[in-house]
Amino acid sequence: MDSLRTAVIMDYQNVHLTAHGLFDGSKHRPQHESLVDPLLFANQLIGARNQTQKVGYAAASLSKVLVYRGQPSSEHDPQAYARSQRQKAQWERDQRILVTLRPLKYFYSYDEFGDRLRDGDGKFVVNGKREKGIDVLCALAVVREARNPDIDLVILASQDSDLEPALDEALDLHLAKIETYCWYDPSKRHMSRQLRPTAHTAAWNTRLGETQFKKCWDPTDYQ
Repeated sequence: MDSLRTAVIMDYQNVHLTAHGLFDGSKHRPQHESLVDPLLFANQLIGARNQTQKVGYAAASLSKVLVYRGQPSSEHDPQAYARSQRQKAQWERDQRILVTLRPLKYFYSYDEFGDRLRDGDGKFVVNGKREKGIDVLCALAVVREARNPDIDLVILASQDSDLEPALDEALDLHLAKIETYCWYDPSKRHMSRQLRPTAHTAAWNTRLGETQFKKCWDPTDYQ
């Protein structure tokens, strides 16, 4: 039986931070110490998925990992910007990995006249930042890869419920198989959000535990 050519769509920050906050071995450590290597993650995901398949069902084989992640500003956070560029270059050494970076949205402090405040160096004072548009990119990728004649299986790696309509859209195509994943701590019976199609029967979901999370950690020092 031929294996299923698989595309993993990875909402990077969601995958990383959800696991970091769930497991005891990481939640009290700095976030950068549990940085996830996309290739290692995809291999753990597909390995766990294949182990849980019944006899007679096709195994998955990795074709590509599409990674979507926020991009720090070179102006506001030059060190984080440089690290993200080094990480992208490192991860894309494997030709199956494609990292798409989208600029983070920054929030600024204002004075009583509604003008942006500046610090002593003349730079705008930032009081927050967040990712913007990553969910849209992931949703488009799920549908696009579901249409790809070279892909048999699409696995969406995210716990963002805003992406559930994308699962419905991809399943409506009746082309590639569509699956999801979640992190799970059996000792506490704690599980991250499991995405579910809203207009279809549930998609196959693969659970990953703390041991598998640790096997995904990127050992590279990007400082």
